[in-house]
Amino acid sequence: MVYKFVAMGCAALIACLAACSDDASPSFAGPAQSSAESSSCAAVQSSSSSEIAAASSSSIDNVIESSATSSSSAAGQSSSSSETVSSSSAETTSSSSAEPATQYLWNDEFDGESIDLNKWTFDIGTGASGWGNNEWEYYTDRKENAYVKDGVLHIRAQKEDYEGQKYTSARMLTKGKFAFKYGTVEARIALPTGKGIWPAFWMLGENFDTVGWPACGEIDIIEAVNTENKIYGTNHWANGAEYATYGNNTGDYRNQKFELDITQFHTYKFTWDEKYIRMFVDDFMYHEILIEGNEGDTEEFHKPFFFLLNVAVAGNWPGFEVDDSQFPNEMLVDYIRVIK
Repeated sequence: MVYKFVAMGCAALIACLAACSDDASPSFAGPAQSSAESSSCAAVQSSSSSEIAAASSSSIDNVIESSATSSSSAAGQSSSSSETVSSSSAETTSSSSAEPATQYLWNDEFDGESIDLNKWTFDIGTGASGWGNNEWEYYTDRKENAYVKDGVLHIRAQKEDYEGQKYTSARMLTKGKFAFKYGTVEARIALPTGKGIWPAFWMLGENFDTVGWPACGEIDIIEAVNTENKIYGTNHWANGAEYATYGNNTGDYRNQKFELDITQFHTYKFTWDEKYIRMFVDDFMYHEILIEGNEGDTEEFHKPFFFLLNVAVAGNWPGFEVDDSQFPNEMLVDYIRVIK
C-alpha cells in the first residue's frame, strides 16, 4: 500500500486568477512550498497497493484563495484582529456530549469498550516505500496500538521490534464503511509531539481504488510534525495530468497566528460545501480553499471522501531522527461528528 510523494508542475492554476473570489480585490497565496518545514504537503500518505510515479519537479505557480474580506464573515472564524490569538482550551479529559446520534450524518463518540468495527477498519503493515513517505512504523490492528478507554480513542505509537520494524502504530479508516460529500465535521482531538512523530486526521476520495492518487483527491484536516505546536491543513489533487497541492497552518495565516498546545484537547472543525473548504481549531480558521466551479481543476473535491486517523513514525516530512524516549506516544480522539 503506497502513496508516492509527487511534485509536479501546476502552472495552469494561474488561470483561476479571475474568478476565485466574491470580492473585487481577492487575496491569494504565493507559490506553493515544497519545504517540509513550511507546508504539510511535503509528504503524502497512502492506502493503495499501486505505486504512483513522480513526474515533473516544478512547483505550482499560484493557487488562489478567497478574499480575506469575504471569508472573515465565514461561520466560526475567529473575530480577533490581534497578531496572536491565544488558545482557550487546556483540559485533557473527555467531554463527549450526550446529544443523540440522530443529529449527525455519522459520528463516533468512542463511548463503548472497544473500537466499532462497523465504522472502522485498519491498514496493516508497512505499505510500499513506507506508505509512500518512507515511514518507519508497522501498522497493526492490535489493542496495543489502538483501543478505547473512558470514552476516548487512543492511537498509540510504540518502540518495539515487530515484523521486522522498530516501531508500531495504527492507521484506522472508514473506507468501505462511510464516505460523504459536503458537510461539517467536528472532532475533539489531542495530538502527540516528539522528534520524528507525525499524527494526522485526514480524508481520501472514495474512488481511490479506481482512479488512484492524486486523482481521488486528499484533504488533510490535521497534521503535525515533530515538536511543533502548529497545525497544518492541506489539499492535494490532480491538475489535469499533473499534481497540485495547497496548504496553510496555524503558525501564520493572514497575518495571524494561533498559539496552542496540541497535546491538549482542542475542537477542530472542517466545513465543506460546493464553494469552499475551510478548517478551524477552536474557531480560528487556519486554511481555506475555493473549489467553486472546479477552479484550478478541483473537481475531486465535489465527490465523496472517507476518513483516516494515524500516527506515523519518521518519514519524508518529519525526517529520520526519532526520539525513542517519547514512546509510547498517543493521539487521543474524544469524538468525530459529521453534520450534513
